[in-house]
Amino acid sequence: MNRATILVTGGAGYIGSHVVLQLRARGERVVVLDDLSRGFRQAVLDTPLVVGKVGDREKVLEVLRTHGVDTVMHFAAYTIVPESVSEPLKYYGNNTCSTRNLVECCVEAGVRNFVFSSTAAVYGMPADGVAAESTATAPINPYGTSKLMSEWMLRDTAAASSMKYVALRYFNVAGSDTECRVGQATPKATLLVKVACEAAVGKRTHISIFGTDYPTPDGTGIRDYIHVEDLATAHLDALDYLRVDGASTVLNVGYGHGYSVRQVIESVERVAGKRLTVREEPRRAGDPPALVASADRIRAELGWKPKLDDLDTIVNTALKWEQRLLQNPW
Repeated sequence: MNRATILVTGGAGYIGSHVVLQLRARGERVVVLDDLSRGFRQAVLDTPLVVGKVGDREKVLEVLRTHGVDTVMHFAAYTIVPESVSEPLKYYGNNTCSTRNLVECCVEAGVRNFVFSSTAAVYGMPADGVAAESTATAPINPYGTSKLMSEWMLRDTAAASSMKYVALRYFNVAGSDTECRVGQATPKATLLVKVACEAAVGKRTHISIFGTDYPTPDGTGIRDYIHVEDLATAHLDALDYLRVDGASTVLNVGYGHGYSVRQVIESVERVAGKRLTVREEPRRAGDPPALVASADRIRAELGWKPKLDDLDTIVNTALKWEQRLLQNPW
């Protein structure tokens, strides 16, 4: 396949590394830009890696021009919501200001296509717990706001230039590469499936449920959990869509149904074959009772066909990854 290079920023991180695997598997030319502050050199395997920051204008322009990049997939960001609340300027600096630099460099270097890693956090707390692309954006933390501001920059830049983009608003990403080559290795992770699997392999003494009095069937929060490989496939579908002159767009990436915190814990216990020590804690400020994707549009526009829409399957891949990390820590 003789195509121009794809730059994957944050390609040494959790989601980016899975996308790189899929791009390489189908013969794409890929280069990764990552400062390794939260990513891992091991995650890129044998993909060319440039160590640097997205906010470094000279470095970004050098990479774009040297490698003949015509598509950028942008994952480099801080993603921990509580941290964004306590350190908002850190998030606006890294997520928003650095993205502005990247977009400006892309326009200057003639990049044609841009696929952006956004988030369902842009919706805040939808009244009925379901978010469609038409749902009003009302982020309740700096993380969500930093991503929404980046979406706005892409929208306005696309209107004023020849660059087109797809912004993918993720819901709750979970699981690991089914061949156990890469996975999430973030210290002090906050994603529920990973935390529960860490408890199952003995890395944590317990798992906490934050809020047991929500207006949901079992009182715990409900989220739309999507396997990271299906999410990665959505990025390749977005790339294919842009390559055939698809219009710039914003799309949800989720399965369209949710599981409660208790259901996730039960799945981990079922797959691991052991009981977890569970602590019930008060609600955390800003956690919506439910947040599930309305995800028909991505299937219609991109032809996205997820293959791993099963909670036990998601958990099984996450658990295998945690077991691997016990033997071979990153």
